[in-house]
Amino acid sequence: MDTSNGGANRQIARAAGAVMAAFILSNLTGLARQVVVLNAFGTSGEMDAFNAANRVSETLFNLVAGGALASAFIPAFSSLLAKDDRRGAWRLASAIANLILVILSLVAALAAVFAPPIVRYLLAPGFAGDPAQEALTVDLLRIMLPSAVIFSLSGLTMGILNSSQVFFVPALAPAFYQVGMIFGVLALAPRLGIYGLAWGVVIGASLHLVLQVPSLLRQKIEYSPGFGLDSPAVREVGRLMLPRLLGVAVVQLNFWLNIYLASHMAEGSVTGITVAFALMLMPQAAIAQSIAIAALPTFSVQFARSQLGEMRASLAASLRGVLLLSIPASVGLILLREPVIVLLYQRGEFTARSTGLVAWALLWYAAGLVGHAVVEVLSRAFYAMHDTRTPVLVGVGAMSLNVAFSLLFSTLFAGWGWMPHGGLALANTLATALEMAGLMYLMRSRLQGLDDRRVLTGTGQAAAATLAMALALWVWLNLASGRAAWLITLGGVAVGAGIYGTLLLFLRVTEARELAGAINRKLWFSLRAVFSKQSSR
Repeated sequence: MDTSNGGANRQIARAAGAVMAAFILSNLTGLARQVVVLNAFGTSGEMDAFNAANRVSETLFNLVAGGALASAFIPAFSSLLAKDDRRGAWRLASAIANLILVILSLVAALAAVFAPPIVRYLLAPGFAGDPAQEALTVDLLRIMLPSAVIFSLSGLTMGILNSSQVFFVPALAPAFYQVGMIFGVLALAPRLGIYGLAWGVVIGASLHLVLQVPSLLRQKIEYSPGFGLDSPAVREVGRLMLPRLLGVAVVQLNFWLNIYLASHMAEGSVTGITVAFALMLMPQAAIAQSIAIAALPTFSVQFARSQLGEMRASLAASLRGVLLLSIPASVGLILLREPVIVLLYQRGEFTARSTGLVAWALLWYAAGLVGHAVVEVLSRAFYAMHDTRTPVLVGVGAMSLNVAFSLLFSTLFAGWGWMPHGGLALANTLATALEMAGLMYLMRSRLQGLDDRRVLTGTGQAAAATLAMALALWVWLNLASGRAAWLITLGGVAVGAGIYGTLLLFLRVTEARELAGAINRKLWFSLRAVFSKQSSR
């Protein structure tokens, strides 16, 4: 692996490009799934029940084998591979897989048994006023629990492939999960109703895993039975995972609190915050997760080889890229939120009222896009340094404030006559901004600087270009008022991207010039190939 400064940055950029392409495809598939689901169920009480029930499976996955395991497993697995200890690496992977299968299966079984009190007292007590909705939530919860076990094994597979510098197929796997849900709506829901969507989740989770199996087999796996509890590598993963587990638990607690509070609000509020948060995560995944996933193995190897200077430069380059993309994405999503939602979702059971519910939450969530994006990359840098404690402590502090903010802002919004679920979104945005600031400060101390001038210059350039973009979008929205949603949205995207990209080139932003140069080279090679074929005839 080339971990020189320029080589490492180019490696991250290439991998990030592949992951970003897959994430964009997955996001498009996710949009198609969301369109199909909301067209069928809108922001109804059934959809609220589904979103509440799905939170349990997602919590189990994240607690046992989601972000918590990935942040601990990839650095340990990558370090063993970097030391050419292939046998030790696969013993570690086997032990973790065995532990995941046993622990998740037991926890899922317990959750199925105690599903009624979980729903009534912990998840959605607001549904107690409607026994049918409460019973439906219990049924859906039990159906979707196996997906947590399947997703956990699939998440471990992702970690193994990413550590082996295989990024495209794992990043494509979420698209197959979306396909499973689309199948559930189109093929099963006509007969089973919302239960068809729940079974679609299980089918999608299976496809998520199956897609990655051929790539995993090509790694020449060396499976071994047992839990490896006496293995130093397994203990290291456990040591790294425990603090992260606490952080994930606090984040999940906030999601549960949101559902808890929203279940007492107007019908559709649970779905409103769920759909809005998912919309915000689409650009965040394409921008930040692609860069962070691609950078983590490189950061891990740089740290293992004590190349802190190279790691500092790679992290600064990654942060610049994230800021250059997330700042305009945040402002664009805020300004175009209503036409985007109308274009994507407003049909069938998804009414104008549904659009209002989602757009109100998205206004406040989109303001936090930059914070979410930067936290994604900074957290990976800490994980690469085998430090899960620091980002967890910062995250626990921020998410604890989020609990207080959620109660405060939802109450204030209700008192002002605003829809209170918007206060839940604002609480998340403010807490994430504080988390970003804390992690940035601590990472600068850890690496003795962070190429501050380069990062700040990129931020200033992005902010200046975004301001001009926002003014252009404001003019466009006024000129296009009353036009079709597709015209407002697509025209707005074209205007915003055109203005922003042009100004980045005018400001001589390195990344923009390199991208433009790469596009020009590809066009030149393509044209030359065409002319060569014609002249040879």
